[in-house]
Amino acid sequence: MYVCNCNGIRERQVRAAIAAGASRPAEIFKSCDCTAQCARCVGEMREILQEERETLRFAAE
Repeated sequence: MYVCNCNGIRERQVRAAIAAGASRPAEIFKSCDCTAQCARCVGEMREILQEERETLRFAAE
């Protein structure tokens, strides 16, 4: 599924960027060698970041 239509960033790319250490949407864009265009995807990126944080928190317990 596409998260960012402007740059063609897919959800798996977002999750890979997070796994590689990205902790903010700007870092996800940098990981994908692009910049925000319309920024509609930033909210969804933040949701995915939160999901990944929760997953890591539960895994650590």
